[in-house]
Amino acid sequence: MSEKRDDWRTFRALVEAADKKYARVRDLPPYERGAAHGHLFQKAFKAHMRLWKFQQVNRQRLVESGLKRWEIGEIASRIGQLYFSQYMRTSEARFLLEAYVFYEAILSRKYFEGGKSNDLKVWAKELRFYARFLLVALILNHTEKVNKLVEIFKDVIEDCKATFRETNFREWKVVVQDIVRFVKVNTTFTSDRPLRYCPAFDSHSTSIPYVTRFHAKKALKFREAILTSFHLNEVKFAELTLDTHRMLQCLEWEPSGSFYKKQSSDSNGNGGFVDHSGASGIIEMNLSLDTSDSSLPPNPRKAILYHPSVTHLIAVIATVCEELPPESVVLIYLSAPGKPGQDNASRIESSGGSSKSSKSIISSETSQERVCSTSGSDIDGCKISSNYYRSCLWLGPKGRGGSNLLYPADIIPFTRRPLFLIIDSDNSQAFKVIHGAERGEMAALFLSPLRPSLRKLSDAAHMENMSQFTLFLTAPLLAFQQLAGLSSTDVNPALYSDASILLATEFSAWEVMLCKSNNLDLVWAQVLSDPFIRRLILRFIFCRAVLYFFCNPKDREDHLPLCLPELPSLFSPESDEVHSTIFHIADKFGVSSYFHFRYT
Repeated sequence: MSEKRDDWRTFRALVEAADKKYARVRDLPPYERGAAHGHLFQKAFKAHMRLWKFQQVNRQRLVESGLKRWEIGEIASRIGQLYFSQYMRTSEARFLLEAYVFYEAILSRKYFEGGKSNDLKVWAKELRFYARFLLVALILNHTEKVNKLVEIFKDVIEDCKATFRETNFREWKVVVQDIVRFVKVNTTFTSDRPLRYCPAFDSHSTSIPYVTRFHAKKALKFREAILTSFHLNEVKFAELTLDTHRMLQCLEWEPSGSFYKKQSSDSNGNGGFVDHSGASGIIEMNLSLDTSDSSLPPNPRKAILYHPSVTHLIAVIATVCEELPPESVVLIYLSAPGKPGQDNASRIESSGGSSKSSKSIISSETSQERVCSTSGSDIDGCKISSNYYRSCLWLGPKGRGGSNLLYPADIIPFTRRPLFLIIDSDNSQAFKVIHGAERGEMAALFLSPLRPSLRKLSDAAHMENMSQFTLFLTAPLLAFQQLAGLSSTDVNPALYSDASILLATEFSAWEVMLCKSNNLDLVWAQVLSDPFIRRLILRFIFCRAVLYFFCNPKDREDHLPLCLPELPSLFSPESDEVHSTIFHIADKFGVSSYFHFRYT
């Protein structure tokens, strides 16, 4: 009896210690870097490891003392969340995969399903577990698992409502609505090809020798990315919006599958788990086990900010730039409107290839704001154009609060470090003024079209919840289909595969052209060796050319993206190489009549 009491006291003490260390990691800013965070994570993980192993060894006595099955599930869920938080801070796929293993084990062992109490807090723990598992499965693109979890999640909420009739579960209903909407919109434009960088699809054999030999006077490594978006009613789940979800995946390697294999349920090897009894299963933990694929470089780390204030965004940029290793570049992706309270639907107009586009439904204010001003003031001997403060992005709801307004001038101080800016907005071109105003390093800029392009207004519904420019940068062939008004049922898999091979062949040729170009600006040359950025450059060229030939020649200005500095003229839409690529892709899909080609 004394042993039981001692074991129970020890267990509760371990739980308390693990809770405190977990809270410290949880409360760290998501963009926290450096040794301090790593130390806290290690301490939290070791505390949970001690707790987990103690309950394994002493399970029988602990169960007799009152240990509940859901408590084992809660410990495992915390460990899974530790892994996930570490993935969000490091972008290392092994942490994401480990989180999935723990969550899958909790689900398969039904830790939360048996012996539920009338304690609402216990039910809340189960609901949080499903929400966390959904997010991990969503990022891993396990669509079938997501759909299964959604159905289970709905059933648990209904059980909660029946058990606690006086409790309002509206917040959890919103969570279900968010994930259902997210999955519905995200699967509207999906394919078998991963959004993540996959060497099998994205490394072109014919261009590899040229890329390997390419050498710029200065070469930068892509180490950090900051991703954020704000739009009214945008599709999101938890703190991940559809646009940031796609960019997150676009900037990661697709795990090859050869380095990570889940052990069977009766395995007892490192990383495996064994279900010894109905009371609990054993999930072996081994943080030191290296599950990374040595053939792939590390993913760039990403700070994903959900609806940040401008001051918070600037603080994150400052932190990342301050800690940026030498000879490295930061990618900053900003998706937001140029006016308060403006959603995607209000910016949509028809720009069909075979008919004249309708007049703009946007007031002339945006265009007027883009007019360059020659006036300026002198600050510390530097000429500061008022144009840096005329236009902005809105990172908040309606209102004139300064914490919602991001101006080009807010970014300029950080150009002391190499930046690659992607601005996806109906006011993106306000940020052109950054080019030439840098404070040390020339910035690379991708600026979205001011309006999306559609073949007919009836296609507008598809664009209300997504960015066309971001779709081109993350899934160019799917973006082409959307532009042409083709649904997944209109294109059979064989046709899509042929078109993918054709586009890959053309991208390979463009890579060779980039590597052999004699007038490639140093800004692009110094990042060309990075596969993620190189792929973004290729997709930008494709996007600009597709929209150029799709839009009515008299109405192209607001429908074309810009890049600064300019790429060589060899990659302009009118060049023979680019023109022929777009023509053959359109011809492959049977939609060449929608475009304004030089030949038909």
